[in-house]
Amino acid sequence: MSKGSNVLKSIVASAVALAFVTVPAAADTVVVTADHMVDVVNGKTVDYPAIFITDGRITGVADARTVKWGSDVKHIDLSGQTILPGLIDMHVHLDADPRLSGYQALGYTDSFWQAVGVANAKAMLEAGFTTVRNVGSGQFNDVGLKQAVEAGYIAGPRIVPSGYALGATGGHCDGTESLPPSFAGLPNPSVADGPEGYRKLVRTMRKYGAEAIKICATGGVLSRGDAAGAQQMTLDEIKAVTAEAHMLGMRVAAHAHGTSGINDSLRAGVDTIEHASLADAESFRLAKAAGAWFSMDIYDDDYILAEGAKNGVFPESLEKERQIGRKQREVFRDAHKAGVKMVFGTDNGGVFPAGQNALQFAKMIEWGMTPAEAIRTATTNAAEALSRTADVGSLAVGRYGDIVAVTGDPLTNVRLLEKPSAVIKGGVRIK
Repeated sequence: MSKGSNVLKSIVASAVALAFVTVPAAADTVVVTADHMVDVVNGKTVDYPAIFITDGRITGVADARTVKWGSDVKHIDLSGQTILPGLIDMHVHLDADPRLSGYQALGYTDSFWQAVGVANAKAMLEAGFTTVRNVGSGQFNDVGLKQAVEAGYIAGPRIVPSGYALGATGGHCDGTESLPPSFAGLPNPSVADGPEGYRKLVRTMRKYGAEAIKICATGGVLSRGDAAGAQQMTLDEIKAVTAEAHMLGMRVAAHAHGTSGINDSLRAGVDTIEHASLADAESFRLAKAAGAWFSMDIYDDDYILAEGAKNGVFPESLEKERQIGRKQREVFRDAHKAGVKMVFGTDNGGVFPAGQNALQFAKMIEWGMTPAEAIRTATTNAAEALSRTADVGSLAVGRYGDIVAVTGDPLTNVRLLEKPSAVIKGGVRIK
């Protein structure tokens, strides 16, 4: 019996019996075969998988040595390769370019950033990230990109849009916080002050297509005029956001570097904490009690300090990164040891160039995770945090036929994910 056959049987027991000898042909049926498949749930490798995909969703998982298929079933042969579910990045900014940081961005018209988003969406998809959550964009660009991808106008991942990131006057999510007072009065659709103002913003985001809500509970690194750890939304304001969003069926992500902002966000029922740089033992306790997730972009420090000055990042921001970068990685290590649930979130597009998302996996291993654990953050964990386990996160019947392939074993060398050999979305080979 081949290695992993018992695992394979458990995967397919409810879907496709290994006793199959034929699979009914369909004009739109695809079968993907490879030498190996990563069972992301159990962290093991299964030999000779055959994944059947019809109308974009997986209809069968079987042993390629025991099944046959008709001539009108399209075969994608990934011999010599290992497949795993399409990857999920829970924190991206499609309509941004870190090489145009600081005031440089003001030199471009609003529609320029949607064009950037088209290129970034393609880059992330080709990098193996078949689903992304976009946590903050101007002009509802992420909603438009999602619509264009789904209508077939552009190539890109499955996008969970949030519209504008919501925050306080003068805070990290105030788009005019680095501009002089003479610019007062400009439209600022992401800003509110007081619980009722935030309730209306949540409703507005949902009205125009947001499927998740992003708030800025604390200051940030790349904003100029605030302290990264300073709380910027009150507990009552955060509670108003989460109550309204949850009532509307949306989950909430809180940008939160500082301890008090992290902890109040958790007390208010936020679903994911973004960055979590200065989380403490109380944060870990609150997160575990609430079932909340940490999304920690621990690769970013490398890029910001190496390329930020050249890219126009404010000197004040570079200094904040020097103060907070290593601390964030230490917190990541401690949170993982404490059993806090983790998802894969990178800030890709906003902080380092689009399509390089997978660089973070190696950092996660360096700071305490096993390769299997790191991969799980970008598959099953992320799908659960998105409340989309019926669609993405695993290679199982009913899920989308989203697959990434590498040449080698990612459970022993996670850096293979940085250069996938093939990407399939909905049964269609992209790369």
